[in-house]
Amino acid sequence: MNAEAERKLVVHARERVAEGVVALDLRDPDGAALPEWEPGAHIDLVVGDGLVRQYSLCGDPADRAAWRIAVLREPAGRGGSAAVHDGLPAGTAVLARGPRNHFPLRPADRYLFIAGGIGITPISPMVRAAAAAGAEWRLAYGGRTAASMAFGAELEAVYGDRVELRPQDRHGQLDLAGLLRRTAPGTLVYCCGPAPLLEAVERLCADLPPGILHVERFVARDAGDPVRAESFEVELALSGRTLTVPPERSILEVAEEAGVQILSSCREGTCGTCETAVLDGTVDHRDSLLTPEERAANDTMFVCVSRASCPKLLLDL
Repeated sequence: MNAEAERKLVVHARERVAEGVVALDLRDPDGAALPEWEPGAHIDLVVGDGLVRQYSLCGDPADRAAWRIAVLREPAGRGGSAAVHDGLPAGTAVLARGPRNHFPLRPADRYLFIAGGIGITPISPMVRAAAAAGAEWRLAYGGRTAASMAFGAELEAVYGDRVELRPQDRHGQLDLAGLLRRTAPGTLVYCCGPAPLLEAVERLCADLPPGILHVERFVARDAGDPVRAESFEVELALSGRTLTVPPERSILEVAEEAGVQILSSCREGTCGTCETAVLDGTVDHRDSLLTPEERAANDTMFVCVSRASCPKLLLDL
């Protein structure tokens, strides 16, 4: 089965791993091996009444029997975390898609990992992979309290002083400037966590060479005003149809209304499900996934949020 296929899984085990955080081990009900994945990958999980949410895989990639996710209850969220916490006891059947990976761990001799809160979920498999590869690495992990920091004690017990745990109630916020100042040139920086943490790291890394900083967002960034305020056309290469996209609607919405099936999930440019190849035209990239280099290549886009910066796009749809 490919990453876009929907598969039925069962919640094999459930564990409270921190205050407000529950971990689920998902398995095939018939015991079949699950698809391979690499650190940074996530899955789409169908929860509640048809809600689709994305959760990073935080287990062992070598374990083909189970996928592990950890979910923070978000009181002000859109219902996905509440559905997981309140409605998915062990033995429950769930539907999942994936895995897919827009936050891959690139080969390097040295890494600095920075995690905030539930942002530890994609980072923890990266730490294990870096250690297994013999790379030099450090992890700086911040959270509200020690009790709220999933996997923190476990990582510290295994890796010792390579792991710096900084609960805010005891130590204040992470000293990001100091961390980066002490980092050797050429070290790859991987960061995941709340938006203020990511924005601070991006500011501090603004002068570093391209490809050094890698971030993953759980919430879409503010993309600002569209480059093109008026309507534009989208030609669908597979059918030859041309659709008009008005300023107030997305390519995804217009295509769906026209009967074009496009797999989608978050609809805010954070999950990557609706990624579409661009055959011609220039894109106003409004997602939270692509790097500056990937945007400059202009060969892919996420049609749930990104638009045209030209009169017409030709898409592989």
